[in-house]
Amino acid sequence: MSSIIQFISDLLSSPQILLGIIVLIGLLAQRKPAHEVIRGTLKAVLGFIIIGQGAGILVGSLDYFGQLFQEAFNVTGVVPNNEAIVSLALNDYATATAAIMVIGMAANILIARFSRLKFIFLTGHHTLYMAALISVVLTVAGLDGILLFIVGGMALGLTMVIFPAIAHPTMKKITGSDEIGFGHFSSITYWLSGEVGKLVGKGSKSTEEMNFPKSLSFLRDSSVSISLTMLLMYLIVTIAAGPEFVKTGLGIGDNYIVFAFIQSLVFAAGVYVVLAGVRMVISEIVPAFKGWSDKIVPNAKPALDCPIVFPYAPNAVLIGFLVSFLGGIVGMLILIAANGTVILPGVIPHFFVGATAGVFGNATGGRRGAVVGSFVNGLVITFLPLLLLPVLGNLEFANTTFSDADFIGVGIVLGTVAAWGKWAVTAVVAVIFAIPFIDGFLANKKAA
Repeated sequence: MSSIIQFISDLLSSPQILLGIIVLIGLLAQRKPAHEVIRGTLKAVLGFIIIGQGAGILVGSLDYFGQLFQEAFNVTGVVPNNEAIVSLALNDYATATAAIMVIGMAANILIARFSRLKFIFLTGHHTLYMAALISVVLTVAGLDGILLFIVGGMALGLTMVIFPAIAHPTMKKITGSDEIGFGHFSSITYWLSGEVGKLVGKGSKSTEEMNFPKSLSFLRDSSVSISLTMLLMYLIVTIAAGPEFVKTGLGIGDNYIVFAFIQSLVFAAGVYVVLAGVRMVISEIVPAFKGWSDKIVPNAKPALDCPIVFPYAPNAVLIGFLVSFLGGIVGMLILIAANGTVILPGVIPHFFVGATAGVFGNATGGRRGAVVGSFVNGLVITFLPLLLLPVLGNLEFANTTFSDADFIGVGIVLGTVAAWGKWAVTAVVAVIFAIPFIDGFLANKKAA
């Protein structure tokens, strides 16, 4: 039985396979010809693989940058990283995580079918991460067995529609349509960045409307501007860390200046690959979801991973990353001054989450919104993890934690309610789970 659950978990946690299945069902529901079904399904899977490969390039480059940063400025502490904390959690909570994930995805489809929250969450790895978090928090609270699986699955299903709904008003401004949802679990900070943009951005032009002198017009090419900006960043940390660390600490035989130059181009190449994959996925997922919308879940919207917004504001992506990282550094310095647990600015979360916060801030407040919104994001994802650590049980002492705001928010809320006892958290989750169905029933009755 456990091997079957593991197989299903592996299948559904693979975002490209999950997306392919969704596209396949959508095209079949529309009775498309066989050649269109095959082409659409394969291109959607290929697009997601391209996104994954581009993200892998970025993660590899950012990993170097993070090590150089810590060496250059001699800082140690807790490094938020979803992949690291989940890998530790799966050592003890693998079965519960897999069961919660499967039940949660079924709950997501049920809620989307019978409520007004029409989002189908397609970011498989984030679904896995949230399932792992929920399994840890509820197990620490005393739930086990079938009760753990069902309550955890209901909680997961709720997160898969609530957080896309929070992000959706700004998402519509970014994309200019109502067809695509947003499925990345830091919607709290993305929403916050959008709200900050509204406050500070009145009259501010978009990051994509920068006027360059004729001699600098080449900077309009986002690949060029990203390369040059990251070259400056890499040179600073590489020179500060020193050539000896590059050689012995990173195992790089090239000259350290050459290494910095190459890594800046590798980073820009990763962004380019991600954007190409996003465009391919969008071209296939939107037509395929007409089948879901017409036949299976009326008005369904695919909730997709954060790089889905990158092509809409490439300049905001770079601004958001850099300013969010700056916010993380400021937050770290505040924690050091306060003699508290030090949360180091993880470069990978600050890129993906910070870049997305920049796009959301730009959508509502232009350049000022992108800058201030992503700075606030950097501060929030630095301080919030401190509140999550106490509810993670033995994982509290792992020197890593979840990095994105929604994981932290869900962990804190579930952990707080779970402190009242396992039946209290069961009752609260059950009541909240029922609300979308009741709301949908009343809305349909009113419409009739």
